[in-house]
Amino acid sequence: MKETLESKKSTHDHFIHDVIISGAGPVGLFLACELALANCSVLVLEKAEDPYSPLKRLPFGIRGLSAPTIEALYRRGLLKELEVHKRLKNPHQNAKQGAQRQVGHFAGIPFLEGHVDPSQWTYRLPSSTDASLISEMEELETVLARRAEILGVAIKRGVAITDFHQTGNGVTVQTSDQTFQSQWLVGCDGSRSVVRKVAGFDFAGTEPEFTGYTTQLDMADPEKLNPGRNVTATGMYLQSQPGYVMIQDFDGGAFHSSGKPITREHVQQVLRRVSNTDVTINTLHIATTWTDRSRQATTYRNGRILLAGDAAHIHAPLGGQGLNLGLGDAMNLGWKLAATIHEKAPEGLLDSYYTERYPIGAQVLDWSRAQVAIMKPDPHARALNAIVRDLINTRDGATYFAGRVWGVHTHYDLGGSHSLVGHSVPNFEFDDGASIGEFMHDGQGVLLDFDGNASLKDLASEYGDRIKYIAGTAKDRFALSAALIRPDGIIAWAADNAIDGSELQKAAARWFVCN
Repeated sequence: MKETLESKKSTHDHFIHDVIISGAGPVGLFLACELALANCSVLVLEKAEDPYSPLKRLPFGIRGLSAPTIEALYRRGLLKELEVHKRLKNPHQNAKQGAQRQVGHFAGIPFLEGHVDPSQWTYRLPSSTDASLISEMEELETVLARRAEILGVAIKRGVAITDFHQTGNGVTVQTSDQTFQSQWLVGCDGSRSVVRKVAGFDFAGTEPEFTGYTTQLDMADPEKLNPGRNVTATGMYLQSQPGYVMIQDFDGGAFHSSGKPITREHVQQVLRRVSNTDVTINTLHIATTWTDRSRQATTYRNGRILLAGDAAHIHAPLGGQGLNLGLGDAMNLGWKLAATIHEKAPEGLLDSYYTERYPIGAQVLDWSRAQVAIMKPDPHARALNAIVRDLINTRDGATYFAGRVWGVHTHYDLGGSHSLVGHSVPNFEFDDGASIGEFMHDGQGVLLDFDGNASLKDLASEYGDRIKYIAGTAKDRFALSAALIRPDGIIAWAADNAIDGSELQKAAARWFVCN
């Protein structure tokens, strides 16, 4: 058992913590786990006293996990801890379209399981994790918080950061009545991030087209609303089950920014107009608003201050990609920041967090904007909507959209001569039944050797515990001879047949420091 952070003095100057993370949502907790796994001392400060918001308990608190997220959880041994980690129909949507099950949507246009052809997805093996799963926000946070505490992370709830000051070697963080010190501060504190604002990050993007409403309410006549997602001439509403309604009102985000209270009368007025019914709301239990404002920090680092998750990028929650994007940030940043803290980072390693993740975030923001563009209640949008609907109703179209929504094609441009470089490592299954993902629970890099090459084992030994050497024969290896895998599961180098030792050494030195 690790000693508690309060009793642990850092070897770096007078700082008690290596990293302070603002925000104990899934992104902050997963990043804390990654850092603690690499033997960093971590303190998480969360402004909310109760981690279980009523909104997270609503059916809308259920999120779809994409392929990169599922792979990340699997590679850290966390996937098995999620009880709701099996493929289910999205409860927000109609169960069937004809005889087919709906498994996702683009701008409310469903794509069906029978139309999706996973065989088109290169490097997806039978031993791969599912490309899409359902999880509950509350359960995911509980699992991540439990793992973080086991790893020695200190989590303080009801403690909000109000200000901070950074120097060349550390950060002093101020709350209402306490001061904390660390080497680094990471803002995982959401779309209204205090860390982003105080540090002066530029947050560039586009203004909203609509105000969204998430509600729990009692209706006198719920049968007047159609179940599932309904795009209308004036907006969109979604009734997952009687009493739980989401609305999109294309008012340019005016109500969300107005600061006005969300009353029963107002929600009823909006719902009647959008649904074109005279539905009556008796009681409004829970209501919150949101928009499709899309913004992204122009850099993810300012000295010793870093951003991840919604603090770095925000967009409409269409398709649930925000959670997955943020968890991808954490997986990418964790090992790089840890190596920097332990002074085992090659030059430029931490800067690669921004250069790799920013383009992925920009793609998701554009994907969100595109959905909003064809949902607008005007003739131009309806024409585009009809064309996209025709495309999604084809096998190739559904496969493309599913691959995008589920992040199957997500990769980094790392250069290199092999087509696998920059992609997530396929979950190679060895002849003894073990899979490569099972060897990645400790967060080390991996040098995978399918041909028992002694020179590869010697090279891995030069990097100590930073690169683990694994040799064996796989059932399906795509004619691969060897591969170097980063701690986040991304292939940094790969070779078929003849191995260029100089190219491998160059790739290893780019991501790891030799003993």
